[in-house]
Amino acid sequence: MQELTEGPEIPRTAVVAEATERVRSMISPVIYHHSRRVYLFGLLHARRLGLRPNRELLYVSAMFHDVGLAHPFSEVEQRFEVDGADHARRFLVDSGFPVSAAETVWAAVALHTTPGIPGRMAPEIAVTQLGVLTDVLGFGLDELDPHQVEEIVAAHPRGDFKNEFLRETVEGLRHRPETANGTVNADILEHFIPGLRLTTTVERVLGSPWQS
Repeated sequence: MQELTEGPEIPRTAVVAEATERVRSMISPVIYHHSRRVYLFGLLHARRLGLRPNRELLYVSAMFHDVGLAHPFSEVEQRFEVDGADHARRFLVDSGFPVSAAETVWAAVALHTTPGIPGRMAPEIAVTQLGVLTDVLGFGLDELDPHQVEEIVAAHPRGDFKNEFLRETVEGLRHRPETANGTVNADILEHFIPGLRLTTTVERVLGSPWQS
């Protein structure tokens, strides 16, 4: 794996190494490289904003944020973000981290697709979402050092990321589309799955058991 020669680095700690190997065995190469870019872009945003996230917690958040697409945490059908958050929390607790640290990472993973909230929370939570937004949507890309961005992408190539990411999202949620209802993934599923139409909030309100 190519090392970055400048800019933010991956922490060389036991938990980071274990998280890397654990997640690498759970997800596809496209999601692995995406997750590493999320961490690195997140660190660049943290530097720009004057934030000081715990790098180990940020790394675990970034690496686990999409594992729920491929590995539901339990037999309970739930949002993939919650599956990933549950995996991350279990990993940290089993690794001896305080429950408070594990809960911070749980929130970072669980909320990474939720608009408007992570940015008002702990640095690890805010920065995880910023990294996701930059890698998926290009949000904030113009505010990062282009040389550092180029180096990150050289170490973790995008390839055909747009199409592969959408395909992995659809495949991870195809069997549980209702869990995406009300989330940013709903329109992805409706776009790619023929005939799928999720229940709208208006329909839920009007169809409630209340008379008025």
